[in-house]
Amino acid sequence: MSDHPQNAEEFVELVAALRFDDAFNPYSDLCSDFDRPDAARIRRHNLIMVLDAAIDRGVDSIWVARDLGYRGGRRTGLALTDEVHLSAHADLLGTPPLARSTNGPAMAERTATVIWQMLIAIRQPVFLWNVFPLHPHEAGEPMSNRCHTRRERLACRHIMVGLIHLLSPSRVLAIGRDAQLALEDLGVTAVKVRHPSYGGQSEFIAGVSTHYGLDASDTQEPAPLFA
Repeated sequence: MSDHPQNAEEFVELVAALRFDDAFNPYSDLCSDFDRPDAARIRRHNLIMVLDAAIDRGVDSIWVARDLGYRGGRRTGLALTDEVHLSAHADLLGTPPLARSTNGPAMAERTATVIWQMLIAIRQPVFLWNVFPLHPHEAGEPMSNRCHTRRERLACRHIMVGLIHLLSPSRVLAIGRDAQLALEDLGVTAVKVRHPSYGGQSEFIAGVSTHYGLDASDTQEPAPLFA
């Protein structure tokens, strides 16, 4: 019997079972400020649909960032995806519509905006993930972001290994040096592109364009998301 998850449901069960201090698990935890009563179930279902589609259709690459953020994956349960781009994510892999799990206006995230600009431009199915698949935050500050620890990373190694086993990608693209080093620590070789935040937007666009053979005229930098 294999130690790896055999399907999307088994994989999501493994992720939902993860528990760490000062880390929100969107597949089993509820946010008292924003979440709908069935939010964790919605996020599990969204991830199962996306992963099922990636398995069935096949993806050439997995894009891997460091951790979930409070504006994006904490709310959607989908790496590098904010609520504004749920429909784009469904279109990318041909899934039924992906549901929102929160109340109030849809929230946008700067990184997700640039990521999805490029995913739409390359027109290829890609699976998105994080080395640490939860939202790590500062103690007592749930709407903050922190970098996961090495202990947390190693405790989630079976998740990353299980995902690669399920999808058998030709390549893994690390979004940022932190993600590349974290993957290396887990024994996963990845090609790095610059993370689009902190002034890296142009370099990220150029790196992805080169990686996928896009002409510079195929992409444009998006307008600033926040004043």
